[in-house]
Amino acid sequence: MPHAPAASMSGLSVHSDGQRDMWRSLPDEVPVALVFDGTTLAVMMASPTDIHDLAIGFALSEGIISTPADALDFELAEHPAGLEARLWLRTDQSDALQARRRFMAGPVGCGLCGIDSLEQATRPLPYVPDTGLRLARKAVARAGDALAARQPLRDQTGAMHAAGFMARDGRIILAREDVGRHNALDKLIGAMARAGLDAGQGAVIMTSRLSVELVQKCAMAGCPVLVAVSAPTAAAVRLAEGAGITVAAFARGGGFDIFAHPARIITKVSDAA
Repeated sequence: MPHAPAASMSGLSVHSDGQRDMWRSLPDEVPVALVFDGTTLAVMMASPTDIHDLAIGFALSEGIISTPADALDFELAEHPAGLEARLWLRTDQSDALQARRRFMAGPVGCGLCGIDSLEQATRPLPYVPDTGLRLARKAVARAGDALAARQPLRDQTGAMHAAGFMARDGRIILAREDVGRHNALDKLIGAMARAGLDAGQGAVIMTSRLSVELVQKCAMAGCPVLVAVSAPTAAAVRLAEGAGITVAAFARGGGFDIFAHPARIITKVSDAA
């Protein structure tokens, strides 16, 4: 039976005026094994959607490949216990594969589970240069609401993270959902790369808090602006400062806070929408 991203589950709804039987659509998650050249590199709990994007995005953000063209073939194998995403790489990618080899098996909220060495958790990142991208204040302030309009699984279940790519004009032109915030971002990075979108020409929008691994993934993708409806961690802000990434957080209710590299966001109240 194919794995579905949501399932209808029965329960008991309890309120001050009594209780009743109910059914509710809940998000589902399954183990997804990312297999490169026949070797399992990572196993994570994820929503069973857009798995090709997840595999490509993970490989890009981990530095295993440089472009989607480095992955010669992809196969999705379904098992009763979960999914296998199988990628076959160009032979000259084997060194990068071995350098980042790790086994991840843990909760979806963790992006660094099972990493082989502490040094890999704080690995050097490419610096994201200032390419002249400037975003209007109103576009950033509305980013969370714009992303919410691209979240059908959240509408169905009420419990999904999302990552979206916002263009210079404030449009969300691509979005991916997952129960895990880092999975959603990997899916977005993979989808953008497969579509030939330049990550340097817009901003990544997240529904979650901003943690270290999200900044790392944006740096690897070359995205200069990271926006979230929740808070960043202090470590994420320090990392973004060093990587040249603009961080805007608490983007809701018509405002936001900027914690790093503010020049990419036009903050004057009189700016255009």
